[in-house]
This record gives sequence, C-alpha cells and structure tokens, in this order.
Amino acid sequence: MTPGNFQQLANFIWSVADLLRGPYRPPQYERVMLPLTVLRRFDAVLAPTKEAVLKRYETLKNKDPQLVDRVLNELASDENGKALGFHNHSQLDFRKLKGDPDNIGRHLVDFINGFSENIRKIFERFEFEKEIEKLEEANRLYQVVSQFAEIDLHPRHVDNITMGLVFEDLIRRFNEAANETAGDHFTPREVIRLMVNLLLEPDTDVLTREGVIVTICDPACGTGGMLAESQNWLRAHNKHALVKVYGQDYNPRSYAVAASDLLIKGHKDSRIEYGNTLTNDQFPDMRFDYLLANPPFGVDWKGEKKEIDRWPNFRGYNGKLPRINDGALLFLIHMIAKFQPWQRGNRDKPGSRIAIVFNGSPLFTGGAGSGESEIRRWIIEHDWLEAIVALPEQMFYNTGIGTFVWVLSNRKEKHRKGKIQLIDAELAAVEKRIMALLREVTE
Repeated sequence: MTPGNFQQLANFIWSVADLLRGPYRPPQYERVMLPLTVLRRFDAVLAPTKEAVLKRYETLKNKDPQLVDRVLNELASDENGKALGFHNHSQLDFRKLKGDPDNIGRHLVDFINGFSENIRKIFERFEFEKEIEKLEEANRLYQVVSQFAEIDLHPRHVDNITMGLVFEDLIRRFNEAANETAGDHFTPREVIRLMVNLLLEPDTDVLTREGVIVTICDPACGTGGMLAESQNWLRAHNKHALVKVYGQDYNPRSYAVAASDLLIKGHKDSRIEYGNTLTNDQFPDMRFDYLLANPPFGVDWKGEKKEIDRWPNFRGYNGKLPRINDGALLFLIHMIAKFQPWQRGNRDKPGSRIAIVFNGSPLFTGGAGSGESEIRRWIIEHDWLEAIVALPEQMFYNTGIGTFVWVLSNRKEKHRKGKIQLIDAELAAVEKRIMALLREVTE
C-alpha cells in the first residue's frame, strides 16, 4: 500500500469502532482503537524475527531485565536487518489471540506484558488494562480483537510512512469526534498547517538542501499533531532531510498516542516524554531549530507555583511572572529558553524560530507593571517578535474566543529588525471568500 491510498485502511479501522457502540460513547472509542492499532502494527512489524527473539529469550529470561531488553531490542529487526529498538517475547500474537476466545482478556494482557520496557511504559499511560476489563464485561473484546487480527499491517504491505498517515488520520478523527475542552487537546488541522507554514516556509531554501538536519520541539505536544504536520511538510519538500522531533505532555493518554506515533513511523532519533513541562523539563540541556505549541488556554499554574517560586528565575527570565490563573506565557518563556544561539554566517549557531497559538489573554491582559506586561516588554526589547496573526473566529471547537498565532525568532532578517507584522487572517479569509464568489458570478 502506498502513502497515497492510506485512506482505505484508515476507513476500515474506523469502521471497527462501531463494535464499541453501547459500552462506549463515540468520544471514548479512541481509548480502545488507538492502542489496538498500535499493538497490531507492532505485532506485524515484529513477526519476521519473532521466532529468533523467542529462542534467545529462553536463554536470557533469568538475567537482568535491562540486559534482556538491550539484547532482544537489537535482535528484533525489520526486513532490512535494522534493529527496531523494541521487542515482544510473549508466545502470543494476534492470530493466537483470535484462536482462544475463552481466554482473550488474560492472553491480551500477557501479550502486552511481553513487550520491552519502553513499550510497556507507553501502555501504562494508555491505561489499557481497564479497557480490556470493560470490553470483556460487555462481551465485545473478542469481536474487536478478531477484526484487528484480519487487518494486514505487515511492512511488506504498509510501509512506515503510510502507517504513520493512517495513525495520524485516526488520531484526528477521534479528536474531532471528542471535541474536548476548547484548545486543550486538539488543535484544528487548518491552524496547525498555518503555524507550520509560518514557521518553515521562510527557511525553504535552507531546508531543501541535501544533508540538512532539523530539530523541532513541541513542549505541549498533546497527541503530536504539530510534530506530525512539521514532519509531513519537510518530507514533502526534502525527502532526504533528517528530521528529529521532540515533544512533552502531561496528559497520560495524549503522551501515549504521540509516543506510539513516533514508534509506528520508525523514528528512533526522536523522543516524546511524559511530564510537566513547566516544572520537569525532559530536555533540560537541549536547544532546537524550531519550536511550536498550543499551550492550554486559560489554565492556571497554581499547582506549579510553589516549586517555581523556589527558583532564582524561570528559564532564565528574571522578571515578574503572569497571574496565577493563566500560565500560557510560561510556555512561551520556556520555548524562548530553547533558542539555538545565533550568529550570522555561523552554521553552528543557526538561531531558532517559534510559532505559538494563544487566546487574547497573553496579548491584552495586564496593565503596566503586571507580569504579562513585563513579559511582553522583555520580548519586544529583545526584538524577538516577528508577527502576530489574528485567526478567524470559531477556529477552535466549542469556543468563539479570539485566537492568535505569535511568531518569534532570534534571527530576524535585517529588513525586519525593529518591526512587528500584524496580520488579520479573519479579514484575509473574508476577502478570499468574496473573490471566490466574484469568480463564480463572472464565469
């Protein structure tokens, strides 16, 4: 299957979700469907070396677990002999799971526990054992697993790029079905694409060069949509680029989905980490070429204040912090701290660019001397702010509040020094619609 016709496979997996109707509401389907898609893909990817792994495991099973993981993760490889970085030493696979309906729940748990530690950690965040129990009680587990056993996700038929597109599509559909708290878990695809274009298009000349290495970070990555869209943009413009993406999220299920997406795509050089970005940065010594994020709108940082107050500064910023009832600007300060050093003409100091989506609060809240005002002044005095784009209303689910994309950089072009571009995308969208109507009338 080629990347161009991934939709048929995504549609089939989506259709299996109808079996969940009753014990689950549509917004809850992803709790079952995404973990099972991951398991089925891993089962197919590991199949070629499964026998070799099982034989080696028999000689190692009484050894230190870390040693077992290290050896078997290298032994489990793709059809080109490249180590996958994970393994499963359970005797079970989806075919055997389907063959024993009376013990399907217990066997599925055993199958998951047979994975290497890195995969088990992800499934702990999925909290999938709870869903297995729920499906068994509703007499749906065997039906769903049987359907997945019939899906051929072997790399011979579905390569990593196609599988990644399938998984991205499922994530998007389930997020749209859920329509969770506005702006918290899911950023609409149109907004993501705009942010990625604002971030990367100005550097097209550099990013299309042979041998380029690009690092991208989202410190509030959710299910990984922004990182995935950034990868897609770079793959479309330069298939030979080495793209390393890094993300962190504090929502367990979102982290599990994003981490699974990377593994499904075979991106061993990239990392998704679990934890609170504001108090427990998982990339403390790293800088990135590009950063983008949609931090939660209007979420307080009361739980983090006690720890942050003990620090001499927050991520190198020594000024007054924002009010306790909205921590969005803290994410921007964190991202600015991840800027690569910049020096014109020095390839080792390439500088960085940021795109971040906010509601109106970081832009308008707080009078002179307030934390918000001091942070805005700090940014403007350093001449980091390139542009602010006002998005059309109703872009985010369940809310009509105004939203804005801020674009920042520590390597502004000479002709943009000391300037900030303000763009009304609502007006641009209206003008575009009017032009389209005029064309229809005149044709």
